[in-house]
Amino acid sequence: MEYSLTTFQTFVVIAFLFFFGGVLGWFIELIFRRFFDKTNPERLWLNPGFLTGPCLPVYGFGAVALFSLSLVESYIFRFDTSGIKHYILMFIVMALVMTLIEFIAGIIFIKGMHIQLWDYSEEPGNIMGIVCPKFTFFWGVLAALYYFVLFQPFFQLVIWFVAHPWFSFIVGVAFGVFIIDCAFSMHLGTVLRKRAKEIDKKSALNLKQIHSYIRHDTKISKFFSLHSEQYLTSKINSFEDFMKRTPMSISKD
Repeated sequence: MEYSLTTFQTFVVIAFLFFFGGVLGWFIELIFRRFFDKTNPERLWLNPGFLTGPCLPVYGFGAVALFSLSLVESYIFRFDTSGIKHYILMFIVMALVMTLIEFIAGIIFIKGMHIQLWDYSEEPGNIMGIVCPKFTFFWGVLAALYYFVLFQPFFQLVIWFVAHPWFSFIVGVAFGVFIIDCAFSMHLGTVLRKRAKEIDKKSALNLKQIHSYIRHDTKISKFFSLHSEQYLTSKINSFEDFMKRTPMSISKD
């Protein structure tokens, strides 16, 4: 970029790109889950993200990363500035960067919140069910579309944004809403998991009583064998129920 930005301007531009990419990614995932996702055979409209609002942070960070790579491509890929090798290598790097962002996000949710937002465990070559070659390829396709279709409009928007600093107020409001949404969604997830553990505890108690009855009845014990699996908790770990959440459904027993 030809403009010399202050630290504040740089932060605001990054926030602007983050929200723009996050909202755009939310709509992409919304359409994908509605029409193409095999885990949604009912073809329901599902919130594709952890947040309540229309924003996917993975795509937000990805937009910032892709924009930055597009700005410095001439410094990274000096051997060929216009040939096919240049674009192939650039899109490979972009796809790997997006895959890395996806992997880090998946690890944070699995290790930090014990929630798996997506599952690629059935895809060949997957790593921990978080990333796989198939979706790395799709990231490369999206990176190519971004570079040829969206980069120049993004660049012009950033130039306009720097020339109109009053617009930073809108970004500030969006950032505040984003923080509130993060807090609300994390609280909602905590409440849901707590309720699941309570139900699992009651189920385990009932299962224990059934086991005790079976042990004292040899006829029944020959035909029945029960296992103390925590069905609801494991289902929440796969995030299928949490994606269909509403505040009212959480408050009900």
